[in-house]
Amino acid sequence: MAKTSKKTSEIAEPTKKKATKKEVETVAQETPTSPVQLKNVEVFSRFSDFDIDLFKAGKHYRLFEKFGSHITECQGVRGTYFSVWAPSAKSVSVIGNFNYWDKDSHHLFVRWDSSGIWEGFIPHIGKGETYKFCIQTQDGRFLEKMDPYAQSFEVPPRTASIVWDNWYEWTDADWMAKRHKNNSLASPMSVYEVHVGSWRRKEHDEKLTFVELADQLVQYVKYMGFTHIEFMPIMEHPYEPSWGYQVLGYFAPSSRFGTPQDFMYLVEECHKNDIGVILDWVPSHFPGDAHGLYEFDGTHLYEHPDMRKGYHPDWKSYIFNYGRNEIRSFLISNAIYWLERYHADGLRVDAVASMLYLDYSRNDGEWEPNIFGGNHNLDSISLFKELNETVYAQFPDIQMIAEESTSFTGVSRPIYTGGLGFGQKWMMGWMNDTLKYFEKDPMYRRHHQEQLTFSTVYAFTENFMLPFSHDEVVYGKHSLIGKMPGDEWQRFANLRLLFAYMFTHPGTNLIFMGGEFGQTSEWNFEKGLEWWLTDFAPHKGVQDFVKALNNLYKTQAALYDKQFSHEGFEWIDTTDRENSIVVYARKGNDHKDQLIVVLNMTPVPRPDYRIGVPMHGVWAEVLNSDDQAFWGSGKVNQSALIADEIAWQGKAYSIAITVPPLGAVILKVQ
Repeated sequence: MAKTSKKTSEIAEPTKKKATKKEVETVAQETPTSPVQLKNVEVFSRFSDFDIDLFKAGKHYRLFEKFGSHITECQGVRGTYFSVWAPSAKSVSVIGNFNYWDKDSHHLFVRWDSSGIWEGFIPHIGKGETYKFCIQTQDGRFLEKMDPYAQSFEVPPRTASIVWDNWYEWTDADWMAKRHKNNSLASPMSVYEVHVGSWRRKEHDEKLTFVELADQLVQYVKYMGFTHIEFMPIMEHPYEPSWGYQVLGYFAPSSRFGTPQDFMYLVEECHKNDIGVILDWVPSHFPGDAHGLYEFDGTHLYEHPDMRKGYHPDWKSYIFNYGRNEIRSFLISNAIYWLERYHADGLRVDAVASMLYLDYSRNDGEWEPNIFGGNHNLDSISLFKELNETVYAQFPDIQMIAEESTSFTGVSRPIYTGGLGFGQKWMMGWMNDTLKYFEKDPMYRRHHQEQLTFSTVYAFTENFMLPFSHDEVVYGKHSLIGKMPGDEWQRFANLRLLFAYMFTHPGTNLIFMGGEFGQTSEWNFEKGLEWWLTDFAPHKGVQDFVKALNNLYKTQAALYDKQFSHEGFEWIDTTDRENSIVVYARKGNDHKDQLIVVLNMTPVPRPDYRIGVPMHGVWAEVLNSDDQAFWGSGKVNQSALIADEIAWQGKAYSIAITVPPLGAVILKVQ
C-alpha cells in the first residue's frame, strides 16, 4: 500500500509534473513518524470533471468547497488537502511551520486537464497550521503567496494563511424562517453602519472582539431600534487605514477580532435579537501586496493585464479581470460564501460606479472604449447581472445593495427589464443635496428650496436607500453635527430636523455610527466613538430622537408600505419659500395610515400655521422634533386638531398647527 521512497523523491522535485487521472484516484499514504518524513504529498482531488468544466466556463459558484485548504482523511490518515489556481506556475509547494518553510518539501501536483489547478494531500496537517503557497514562476522567481480561499489568517502584519474550518452549529432558525419578511422591500429597513474596530474601545484602547461586540453592540442596536447592522468590510485586509476596503482574504473575517466562529456567533446574536446583518463587499479592487493576489503566479492572473482596465488610480490598487471566467466564478462564489456560511442577510457592494465605467477617474487617453465605442465596462455589467441573478435564486430573502453614485439606469431594476438586478441602491444625489441645503444659514434657505425637493423627481426610478455614511464624516468634511449652522441649540435642532426629513422621505435609511448621538469630532478609525457625550442633554436628545424615529418607522405602515413607489408620497405644499416650510404626505396601503409631515427650516416658530389635510377627522401629533424630551424648545401640539372644512393647499380640509423652530411635526388622523 505504501509508496516507495523513490516515488516520494520524484514528487518532491520542483518540476511541473502532471498527475494522471489514475494517480489522482490513488490515495494511499505511509504514515510518517517524524517531521523529516512529512515530505510526502499524496495525489488527491476534490474536483470532478464537471467541477473543472464549470470553473473554466465561469459557472462554478461554490469554489470555496474545492479550493484552499480542507481538513480531511486519506486512507485513515488525517491531514489537509490543498489546492490553488496558478496556471502559469512552473511549480507550487506548500510551506509553513510544519516543514520549516522549506519550499522543496511539499510540492503539489498540477492537474492533467489544463485547468491550471495544483493540488495534493499532506498528512498530519490540521486546524491552526500556518501556511503559504510557494509559487515558482516561469522566469525562475519564487513567490510566497497567501491562499486566496483561506478561511483564516494570521493577525496582521503577519501574512500567513491558517488551516481552518467554518463548521458552526447555528441556532438562528427562527430568524432565517422569517427573514423574507424582515428583508422585504415592503418592510422597514433602518441600518446602523459600523466599523468594528472603532465603534467602542476597551481600556488601554484595545479593540472589542467579535464576541464582545455580540453583547455590547447588539444590545445597543436593539435598544436604538435599528433593524439592521451594516458592517464595513470585515474580510481580512493587510492595511488598517483602508478601513477594510483593501481586501486580500476574501473568504476570511479579520483575525484582528477573533476566529471565523466568533464572527458567526456575532451574526447569530444579531439574528436572535431580530437584527439583520449586511456585509460590505468589495469586488471592485484589491491591493498589490507581495503576498496577495497581484501577479499571483507571476502573471496578471486576478487583475486585468491592461492597466487601463486593471489599475485603479484613486486607490493605487488593482482591478479584477471581470471578463475572465475563473475570476467571475471566484467573485460569485465569494458572495455566496458569506450569504450561506455566515448567514449574512445582504451584501452592500462597494464602489459599483468604478466598475461600471471604463473612464472612471481617468483622463482622455487613459481608457479604451468598449466594442460599441462607449465608456461602459460590459464585462462588469454582465458580471453584476449574473451575480444578482445567481444569489437571488439561491437566497431570495436577502438584499443586494449597490453603492452607485451616478445616474446609471436600472441599477435596482430586474434583469429581465434591462436592469442590473440589485435590490436597492444608495441615493447619493439625495445625500449631497440634503447636506448642502442643511449646511446653509437658515436665512438663505428660501433661495435653495429646490435642493430639498428635487430628489422626488427621481426618487422612484430606483429602490433607494438614503445614506449618511462614514464617507460624509472624514477628511475634513466635519461630523454631521459639525455641518449644522447656528449656535448650539440651533445646530442640534437642525440635526434632529435632518433625521426627521430622512426618516420620512421615501426609501430606506442608513446612519453611520456616532451620528445618532451627534458626535462632534470626525470619525477616527483609530479611536472609539465619543460615548461620553451622551451624558449631556443635547447629545442624549438627538440619540433619543433617533430611537423615536426608528420606532415611528417600524410602527407606521405609511413609512414603509410603499417606500419605493410614487403612490406612497405626495407633496402638499412646496411654495412657502419665504418661511422655508414644506408639507408632504406619506401613504400606506390603508388610506387611514396616512401621515402628514411639516418641516420648518428656519429658527422662527410659526403658530396657527394652516396646512391642508386629505380627510376629515381628528388629527394628532405622533412625533415632534422640538419636544423638550429631545432637548427642544417645547413648541408642540398637545391637543387634538379637528379638521376644518376649509379648502387649503389643494385639499378639502385643513388644520391650524404650531410649527416649531427648526422642527418637524408628524401628524396622523385618529
